[in-house]
Amino acid sequence: MEDASRPQAIKGRGAASRVAGRFEKTTARSEDDGWGSVYEEPAPHPATRVTEERARSIVSRNNSPDVGFDQSVNPYRGCEHGCVYCFARPSHAYLDLSPGLDFETELYAKTNAAERLRAELAKPGYVPKTIALGINTDAYQPIERRYRVTREVLEVLAETRHPVGFVTKGGLIERDIDLLADMARDNLVTVHFSITTLDNRLASKMEPRATAPHGKLRAMRALHEAGVPVGVMVAPVVPMITDRELEHILEAAREHGAASAGYVLLRLPHELKQVWREWLELHYPERATHVMSLLNQMHGGKDYDSTFGKRMRGEGPFAQLIRTRFAKAHARLGFGRLPEHDTTKFVAPRKPSPQQELF
Repeated sequence: MEDASRPQAIKGRGAASRVAGRFEKTTARSEDDGWGSVYEEPAPHPATRVTEERARSIVSRNNSPDVGFDQSVNPYRGCEHGCVYCFARPSHAYLDLSPGLDFETELYAKTNAAERLRAELAKPGYVPKTIALGINTDAYQPIERRYRVTREVLEVLAETRHPVGFVTKGGLIERDIDLLADMARDNLVTVHFSITTLDNRLASKMEPRATAPHGKLRAMRALHEAGVPVGVMVAPVVPMITDRELEHILEAAREHGAASAGYVLLRLPHELKQVWREWLELHYPERATHVMSLLNQMHGGKDYDSTFGKRMRGEGPFAQLIRTRFAKAHARLGFGRLPEHDTTKFVAPRKPSPQQELF
């Protein structure tokens, strides 16, 4: 008989439970009443539920010195990819939802994103800077097939010749190769594919509804052959789980057209610590303690250090080993930099007129 107090892995989902958000005032949990009622409960199989919402604003701005962009657009809140390690999971706590299962099952589609973006770009004095599209949650997650919010946003950016950058785990980006290839001719777009592992079995546990590793590589090659500059982000690098694959991922990406490369260590802000620990105990109980020990060593004795300059790469001997391995592979494979985006071709959209277009 299984321990009812311990979460069980859910096929097709990354998180194993509804971890409480840090702003919740009350929480609920199951307790065995002595009649075996808890043990008789079937394993949960939560369906994906999407709520359509009308965003009041769509462009988010930041001044973080280590993220590489100033503004971003997120067509969705929550992400069905279900990546157990996703740094954005704690953002669902602001919605009074769980950063665990709710983050990948209770989703929000900003159906007026293109409309709000057009209004933002039309503001007097707007200065074009690269927009990172789908950074907090993936712009090409599965529900994009139905809602097409990312496609509509990209159409506005293509029309106004506004530069855009992507980091995605979704092979669905191939669908928009017509717009991306057109924008690439004017140095308006770059795409980085986030690859954590090349092992399909491991990927199905860590990122259950993201595109499989070979699918990401296929999409990378398709974009490259269409003239779209592509790169790879080995992210996250997880000690004793995925770190051994670092060089192999870089080699595979280079063979499929990646011209630049980067990496990010596993980050565990807020509730993600609990989501990750649950996953480790379920899938790698024999090495969970060792994994967390190495993470602690790289973050000053803590599960996570959010200090700029340290949060992405960590510090200490193991972090230095990863840094050295990456640098050697980067040089050996001849990675460089993707072209700079051209902001000079931007043409602001017209503001909607109550009289419509007369001429």
